Amino acid sequence: MESKVSSRLKQPLDQKVIQHIFLPRLNREFFANFEMLNQINFAHVVMLHAQGILDERTSTQLAAALVKMQDDGPDAVELDPAREEAYFNYEAHLIRQVGQDVGGRLHTARSRNDMGATIDRMRARDFAMRIATLLADLASTTLGQAEQYATYVMPGYTHMQAAQPITYGFYLSALVDAWTRDIDRLVHALHTSDASPLGACALAGTSFPIDREATSAMLGFSRPLANALDGVASRDFALELSASLSIMMITCSRMVQDFYIWSTPEFGYLSFPDSIASTSSIMPQKKNPAVLEYLRGKTGHLIGLTSAALSTVKSTHFTHSGDSSRESTRTCWEACEEAIKALELMILLVENVEPNRGRMAARAAEDFSTVTDLADLLVTKANITFRDAHHIIGAVVRQALESGVSAKDIPAAMIETAATQQLGRAISLRAQDIAACLDPERNVAARRSLGGPAPDGVRAHIADQRLMLTERRQLIETTGQRVRDAQASLHQRIRGLAAFQTREPVTH
Repeated sequence: MESKVSSRLKQPLDQKVIQHIFLPRLNREFFANFEMLNQINFAHVVMLHAQGILDERTSTQLAAALVKMQDDGPDAVELDPAREEAYFNYEAHLIRQVGQDVGGRLHTARSRNDMGATIDRMRARDFAMRIATLLADLASTTLGQAEQYATYVMPGYTHMQAAQPITYGFYLSALVDAWTRDIDRLVHALHTSDASPLGACALAGTSFPIDREATSAMLGFSRPLANALDGVASRDFALELSASLSIMMITCSRMVQDFYIWSTPEFGYLSFPDSIASTSSIMPQKKNPAVLEYLRGKTGHLIGLTSAALSTVKSTHFTHSGDSSRESTRTCWEACEEAIKALELMILLVENVEPNRGRMAARAAEDFSTVTDLADLLVTKANITFRDAHHIIGAVVRQALESGVSAKDIPAAMIETAATQQLGRAISLRAQDIAACLDPERNVAARRSLGGPAPDGVRAHIADQRLMLTERRQLIETTGQRVRDAQASLHQRIRGLAAFQTREPVTH
């Protein structure tokens, strides 16, 4: 008994090879890739017929058989892992339908190498559009919340220590700026994947007079790849996509970590509905942040999947091989699926979280995050250097902490005493000016410099952010519409060719 796919191999595959390599690959790839394989076959047959490489009788019979395979669906194909992988099983089913002489001609002027690379690019292109659109949805949802809560004052933190007052809306708007860059990375990955390797064959093209521009357009790509070897050797588009998802999820995870601690009773800034929480099997009082913990964990998984892909490609030769071309991409598709789930949960999270305005404002008033403005007040009203002002207010904070005085209750006398000790001379500040500095809302409203948290500035930036998101959506939609139009046209062409299968053969 010899191989089921090649006379070159005189022995069948060992059962362990089937069990550990080809059966898992077949189960993983056949159903996931079936529709894309149909599209590639449609485009290839239409092109071979148009170029006169296949005669009309063969072309029409192939077209009719391929249309029937699509209509019957992947479940109609009997899968045999001894045939190695998806395409050989597809081809064997086709040959059973139309015979060896017709079915065996489908593979003219191509290789599994360029077909696999084309499928990977189609898959990456689709995932990039879906995920970028979902991320834009998350950003839009977040902007709605940012606008609603643009005046909700809260402490801003550095080193997890109270730093300066901001607003919850300002915080959310900052996340959208980061996610917009993530969208740009996904759009770049979309552009990188949006090129057709079909016709590259094994690695060196073909002597048949194929039309790669035509098959590229029929599959909705913007262009064919210029170099056949690059077409089959490179999976950098998948690596770029996976890396972009890891960066995106790191931003998400950092937000989740903030929400995680802000929702604790010790902070009390945020609360979530019961519908996105879990409980304890033993402690009846528990309401656990299950979604937050899931999202943090999935971020780690995505980083690991990206690392696995990079490590798999490292030190492979720059050509087609099983590890560089197959094993390297499988983790990318898993990362894409996980990213979609994570973004849907992120949207749910942002929509449902409820900020506690009173608690946030109270902490901002008490935790000394307002006192930078006292130093600024000394610079403007007492005509001293900022460094001197910094020393004075640092001494004030130390004394207030030692005396049990909260930030909002710092008196003018305490500042004047510290100034005399630091400068050796007296200064005088008006009580109303001090109160304005220590009022978190007035403190935030005064920060009107570009990029600051003043509510009017935040709302103006939100309007700009919405425009930026609209522009990105339009870029994604343009590619998506091109792909859909190409697919509809290809279906029309293949079914039109199949309808003429009863005509007399034409000799080329």
